[in-house]
Amino acid sequence: MVDAHRTFVIVGGGLAGSKAAEALRAEGFTGRVILIGDERDHPYERPPLSKGYLTGSDERESVFVHEPAWYAGADIELHLGQTVVRLDRPAKSLQLGDGTRLHYDKVLLATGAEPRRLDIPGTSLASVHHLRRLAHADRLRGRLSALGQENGHLVIAGAGWIGLEVAAAARAYGAEVTVIEPEPTPLHSVLGPEMGMLFADLHQEHGVRFHFGARVCEITGADGMVQAVRTDDGEEHPAHDVLAAIGAAPRTSLAEAAGLELSAGQGGGVAVDSALRTSDPDIYAAGDVASVRDTPWAAELRVEHWANALNSGPAAARSMLGGDVVYDRVPYFFSDQYDVGLEYSGYAPPGSYDQVVCRGDVAKHEFIAFWLRENRVLAGLNVNVWDVTGAVQDLIRSRVAVEPDKLADPDVPLSDLGGHGNGKG
Repeated sequence: MVDAHRTFVIVGGGLAGSKAAEALRAEGFTGRVILIGDERDHPYERPPLSKGYLTGSDERESVFVHEPAWYAGADIELHLGQTVVRLDRPAKSLQLGDGTRLHYDKVLLATGAEPRRLDIPGTSLASVHHLRRLAHADRLRGRLSALGQENGHLVIAGAGWIGLEVAAAARAYGAEVTVIEPEPTPLHSVLGPEMGMLFADLHQEHGVRFHFGARVCEITGADGMVQAVRTDDGEEHPAHDVLAAIGAAPRTSLAEAAGLELSAGQGGGVAVDSALRTSDPDIYAAGDVASVRDTPWAAELRVEHWANALNSGPAAARSMLGGDVVYDRVPYFFSDQYDVGLEYSGYAPPGSYDQVVCRGDVAKHEFIAFWLRENRVLAGLNVNVWDVTGAVQDLIRSRVAVEPDKLADPDVPLSDLGGHGNGKG
């Protein structure tokens, strides 16, 4: 039976929010748990939107975190299709878009992120897409199928993870694909030029065309439909559809209006400590919107990937309940493109490392890459090599110096190189 004297409200109906609600009940919280989401769909996981669901290999029902009936069974009060328009900290209340006011004892902000828009002429044309929500994936999936049948062209602005995964899906449908990217390689800000070129080669082998060193500056069309994309170096690319995949921005407007401290770091977000507490001791943040201070990996770090939502939601729930929480997981993400599956652990943007060491066969796409600084492993990427994530993360956590020759030698077990952690990501 629910004890109505304590109310915890979760703002955000994604993976972080739903897993936080689950954790509150698993930890024995008997008060009211209210979960508010601005989509009408029940909470779902986002990776399938650019992977299995987009390609057609996964059914729509497979993306949901829980069966719809689970929420009632766990006494989770759902407010779907609702936005929170005001967070009144002195009154400890929330106001929803329909005028409903909710009292809270503690709040978790799991408002996520939203796709960045192209600020150029032509974005109002009918076949310009973003990919963040299930409704976006529904629409894009239909368009990719049509493009494949009609030998149509998709132009993708941005060669990050979403852009590359959609490119792979589009090629599987048979669509023509051009990717426009201002950096010299795909994934340049994440993997640097060394591994970025690997993904350029991979996609070019599958028929994707790249235009590096340029930005989309205009989308042209007629009768409301896209016809071409122009870049700032004077090139024009034929297009029937355009995907803007230029990153995501944390949804901080509610927190900002409430006077909560925001991160001054490059990724922005709501500033939280290692227990995921904001500048208000009764308000927490998790998932894409949270920027964690003083992590072992960076002074402030906001991680947008699935594993962070999966793990930080429950961690925030335990912190809300008074648990001793230190959220310091190694950043982790995964991707699937064509016949290449990969996992990346750590944090090593360009400029932070001094060498990249590989073990295995890079040409056959079966290897592990390590980013090092002063012989200490900052990050690792395993490509079509499995069951090594724990060992890679142990090396990252240990911060021990390793000999690059041994790191590159597949006959030397990773566990012999000095990692002593628990392998949790």
